[in-house]
Amino acid sequence: MNTLDIYTRHFGMRERPFSLVPDPDFLFWSPAHQRAYSVLEYGIISRAPITMLTGDVGAGKTTLVHQLLNSFNEDACIGLVSNAQGDRGELLRWVMSAFDQPTDPSAGYVDLFERFQAFLIQQYSLGRRAIIIIDEAQNLDRENLEELRMFTNINSNKDELFQLVLVGQPELRDTVMKPELSQFAQRVAAHFHLSPMTLEITQEYMSERLNKAGGSLDIFTTEACQIIFENSGGVPRIVNQLADLGLVYTFGGGEHTVTAAIMKQILTDGVFFAGAAKAEADALRLVDPVSRKS
Repeated sequence: MNTLDIYTRHFGMRERPFSLVPDPDFLFWSPAHQRAYSVLEYGIISRAPITMLTGDVGAGKTTLVHQLLNSFNEDACIGLVSNAQGDRGELLRWVMSAFDQPTDPSAGYVDLFERFQAFLIQQYSLGRRAIIIIDEAQNLDRENLEELRMFTNINSNKDELFQLVLVGQPELRDTVMKPELSQFAQRVAAHFHLSPMTLEITQEYMSERLNKAGGSLDIFTTEACQIIFENSGGVPRIVNQLADLGLVYTFGGGEHTVTAAIMKQILTDGVFFAGAAKAEADALRLVDPVSRKS
């Protein structure tokens, strides 16, 4: 029996309720996530040239993307690009590879673009729309975004042949709103920003994940939930980290209820790395940048 088996059996659960891996089976439909998903669907159904979803790290964007991928039927050819980087030609290769299209290393940009355009026309003739989802899109620079905008200009009569979904951190929204990207911004037909959860929504989130794993929110005291919310800022991934550590510490102590005292011990021990990093960053901001003395 491994540690994870002991951990889950100790609390009478089938699996870990607070895994950090995006899992559509554990997707929590908070009001904000429902609205975000509706905007993504609207962008796809309305054939919007560009749809954007932004939010802080761990807000649940990638999980929504996987849910979207699972919902597509055969009338769409969809590709997913994660953390694309590189110059003009490299970005086009990323996109073509996501569509499972061959990219000859010796081919020049013009040749690649012609092949890409031919592929889009072929899909259109088959009654299929071509959609690219780019995750971690905040890493794209202005030139990359402008190149993507040019891809959305490929059309047949009044129909768009290529749709783009950008998913990224808040910096993506800031970049797109710069004056030099006004043409790109004008092509964004739908955008939603995922904000952190409130205390009430955080408790509902924890309860649903625990129920799906075979447990219940009763494992955590109200005070423990409050501490988790205050130190996570309502960001789902960080809630998962703290709640999971709470279960680990409680199991290690032979207890069955995650209390405020246990959560405080976790914070004192410094095992909650995200919290320790934030505290250090906050402390550095109080230090004079020149003298490095407070």
